[in-house]
Amino acid sequence: MTRPRTPLPPVDAEAAATFWAAYVAAHPEAVRAGDEYVVDRFGDFVELSDELLGVVRHGQKRATADLVDEFAHRGEPLPRVGAHWVACDGRGAPALVLRTTELRLATFREVDADFAFDEGEDDRTLTTWREQHRAYWERTCAARGAVWQESDEIVLERFRVVWPPEAAD
Repeated sequence: MTRPRTPLPPVDAEAAATFWAAYVAAHPEAVRAGDEYVVDRFGDFVELSDELLGVVRHGQKRATADLVDEFAHRGEPLPRVGAHWVACDGRGAPALVLRTTELRLATFREVDADFAFDEGEDDRTLTTWREQHRAYWERTCAARGAVWQESDEIVLERFRVVWPPEAAD
């Protein structure tokens, strides 16, 4: 059985800005090093986005990985330590504010078991991480007319949840 793959609608930028403003009002010290943020979500379809957001909410997922080429394709700079992002659900509504705590670049074969565990998905093993990310990147690269290769650089990002208060680490 294949899972549904509902296309992602645009994120609600206005709601995300309001969500961000509430965080900044409650924690002005958190943005002293820079008040920029991105609005994004996990996954490439509604159901996956909601599933991964749920894993973040429940505390397992504290890392994520994306291709350097994907950032370039979206016209976004690479994240930086201390940066924030408003994580939206599959329908584009803001759900959490995340703050980047660690970054490194690696290739597919350089990703280690500790990172796969921190990404918190499925059984948290490196074997499953590789299977699922290979399929994901083959699919997302093909959707933009590219071909994924194991040698492509990957941004490995660890984060913590900082907003709303009831979800914060």
